[in-house]
Amino acid sequence: MNMSKTKVLIAGAGPTGLTLALWLTRLGVPVRIFDKAAAPGETSRALAVQARTLEFHRQIGIVDDVLAAGVRLERLTLHTPAGVAARLPLSDFGRGISPYSFAFALPQDIHERLLITHLERAGVEVERDTELVAFQDKGEAVIATLSRNGRTETVSTAYLAGCDGARSAVRHGLNIGFPGGTYEQSFYVADVKGSGEITPNGMDTTISSYGFAIVMPVRQSGSVRLIGIVPKAHEADETITFEAIRADVERDTGVKVHEVNWFSTYRVHHRVAERFRAGRVFLCGDAGHIHSPAGGQGMNTGMGDAVNLAWKLAAVVQGRADARLLDSYEPERIAFAHKLIESTDKVFRFVTSRSRLVGLFRRYLMPKIMNAALHTSFGSRAFFGVISQAAIEYRAGPISAGTAGKVGGGDRLPYVVGARGDNFEPLRSLDWQIHVYGEVNAEFRAMLAPAGIPVHAFAWSEAAGKAGLQRDGAYLVRPDGHVALASPVQEAATFQRYLAGLAIRPRTAERAPYRVPGTMHSLA
Repeated sequence: MNMSKTKVLIAGAGPTGLTLALWLTRLGVPVRIFDKAAAPGETSRALAVQARTLEFHRQIGIVDDVLAAGVRLERLTLHTPAGVAARLPLSDFGRGISPYSFAFALPQDIHERLLITHLERAGVEVERDTELVAFQDKGEAVIATLSRNGRTETVSTAYLAGCDGARSAVRHGLNIGFPGGTYEQSFYVADVKGSGEITPNGMDTTISSYGFAIVMPVRQSGSVRLIGIVPKAHEADETITFEAIRADVERDTGVKVHEVNWFSTYRVHHRVAERFRAGRVFLCGDAGHIHSPAGGQGMNTGMGDAVNLAWKLAAVVQGRADARLLDSYEPERIAFAHKLIESTDKVFRFVTSRSRLVGLFRRYLMPKIMNAALHTSFGSRAFFGVISQAAIEYRAGPISAGTAGKVGGGDRLPYVVGARGDNFEPLRSLDWQIHVYGEVNAEFRAMLAPAGIPVHAFAWSEAAGKAGLQRDGAYLVRPDGHVALASPVQEAATFQRYLAGLAIRPRTAERAPYRVPGTMHSLA
């Protein structure tokens, strides 16, 4: 048996598994990641990279590479058969909420390759053509059997993460139910070279009385991605070719197709696993939840699962937190998965409904309503918060406590920017930290010094107040940028109790890539 130093074994090297591997590696945890596919995917259904995902990428220093590879979407143009119904700005619709206040597109296959490159630079290779044959949780370790080219290997690991997609071998091995259903409509996705009314840095959506179609640019190839619903007449066909639906696609998207790089059709499921954890084994991404592509949430949610799990696993593996910290993964992420399924489901059923009445509403009234709503600051901010995943919160979670101002334990730390930078910069340490917006009480700082958790003081500003923070309040921030504990007063005992409760110790100053203990940050 291979009694390797592997602390976490990751099944599946899609965006979720790669994110988990990259975060754990940055946090100093030895991992192995394998995939049964011989090579990374060549095609991709996922295009949207949400602001919250870009914020996570910034924390591990890869966001610039990701931004350079994709397309910032300046506007969403809504078409109906009668012509352009609305033009909605997307270039800065999340102003003040996130450093990445725009809509952004990067095909999943290119995104994956980027993550693989960074993982390889960190010394981790994805093991290809490798399958999980069996595994057993022995209580103190997981014993897994891997098969590659007919040869098997037995690996002992502290934890196993199933990031192996909708047909997850890990989920099946745990015998965890995956309740839900399948939508009746089939989708098509095509990568084409074409001409027509294509907004270079925009997203064109056609809403007709029978459904919708989306046109998006792909930077690398100069091609266009087409996504839509397979026409009813062809829904029952065993195999659907592009030629069979070409006329419908060209009519609905307004794109004259000259060349098809690839084309595929698929059915969409909506399911959430009954559990995301059994002992030392975890489920992330599509292994735990799948939903409609409405709103471009799937891949981003999987990557969010990975970040949530990564810092917790690292802390427990390295003896920097009690193993009970891992109990918070499932309640935090399963609650969000259920909420997401519910909302994307409603949107999807509405957008794909074949009812004549809904079709008429969709075609004539919906563009007007969206136009009116998204041209207001409140409407566009609310829309951004939901779509970008910046509004995800874990207030009901087991490790969230307190409220100060409008910010509660479990909320994502609000983004505050000043002339000299922003309050997200210290999050690059991937470590626990305390934020105070205003004056830090000397006694508070002195009493917390032995805990080794840096206190970052930011000058009070109008922007901090607008973001819902409380002047002179104190916020204990988790390594993933969510607030763990919010306190309206700087009372050291409250923070010491919280840290002791989970036996939390920060990463050592030497190991952290970014650490300025107790810095005074002037955002003003």
